[in-house]
Amino acid sequence: MNPHAKLISSLSLLLGTAMTISSNHWMMAWIGLEINTLAIIPLIAKSHHPRAIEATIKYFLVQAAASALLLFSSMINAWSTGQWDITQLHSPTSCLLLTTAIAMKLGLVPFHFWFPEVLQGTPLTTALILSTMIKFPPITILLMTSHSLNPTLLTAMAIASMLIGGWMGLNQTQIRKIMAFSSISHLGWMVIIIIYNPKLTLLTFYLYVLTTATVFLTLNMIKVVKLSTMMVSWTKTPMLNATLMLVLLSLAGLPPLTGFLPKWLIIQELTKQEMTTTATIIAMLSLLGLFFYLRLTYYSTITLPPNSTNHMKQWTMHKTTDPTIATLASLSTLLLPLSPMILASF
Repeated sequence: MNPHAKLISSLSLLLGTAMTISSNHWMMAWIGLEINTLAIIPLIAKSHHPRAIEATIKYFLVQAAASALLLFSSMINAWSTGQWDITQLHSPTSCLLLTTAIAMKLGLVPFHFWFPEVLQGTPLTTALILSTMIKFPPITILLMTSHSLNPTLLTAMAIASMLIGGWMGLNQTQIRKIMAFSSISHLGWMVIIIIYNPKLTLLTFYLYVLTTATVFLTLNMIKVVKLSTMMVSWTKTPMLNATLMLVLLSLAGLPPLTGFLPKWLIIQELTKQEMTTTATIIAMLSLLGLFFYLRLTYYSTITLPPNSTNHMKQWTMHKTTDPTIATLASLSTLLLPLSPMILASF
């Protein structure tokens, strides 16, 4: 890809994100989302592979439909209330259409069908952008309008996302698809608490971005995209694979690691809101995701599976680990003792 085109796409991504998260007017937020969509399309299609072109078309069609719904929702709200302020969403029809549009943009169930296929057709670095940065503007809009949205609908979508995200990730062999279903499951955790404690949603998103970025950058460094090659990746960079195991367990939300913090706080907040049944359900559904995270760690570090593999073992590479990966991995695993300070800042 031409460096100038890549620079323009990257700057457009930053511009679109900044416009959406800083605007109070529906039209400016919509323009920011459109700039984001148009900026990411060249990055998805840059390999010119048929699967990449297919992913680009799927992404464009879904995002175009979601943007049209969002614009339609804001116009109905402006028609009924006479103003375009994002925080003043009062029309029930607008609330329903907005929830649908944001769910399509984020990949929440039942509008999740496009996300695993698009992620599978993109390089790991573009998949990282799709899993993290692209989701920030829609979540910001959801945060600004959370007081007007239907709690029952959001809770149902969140629980369904955790269920489908965990269930569909069980029998996947492609790591990008596993990470896509992991993203859908984590979005369920963010959405279920957004009405009761929006700042906690933001904290969950930040920690999700931190751990997901570490996983994708590590996989990109060791050049692994499926489980069969992950079996022998430990012979390349043993230390990095051991770190990857800890980060994956953190993404699963196991207690001593950073990823446990948001799940612990969300369950605690739901219990305070007298939603003990919901808290119990989502705690049980997190076990589905834990299964495929444990399988990833088993394949990458603990031992080789008893079945044969067609891939030859790699020679150990004495390659210096990127300082960025080292920093992100440390934060992804060691932030739990700092939770009182993190909570104080929120």
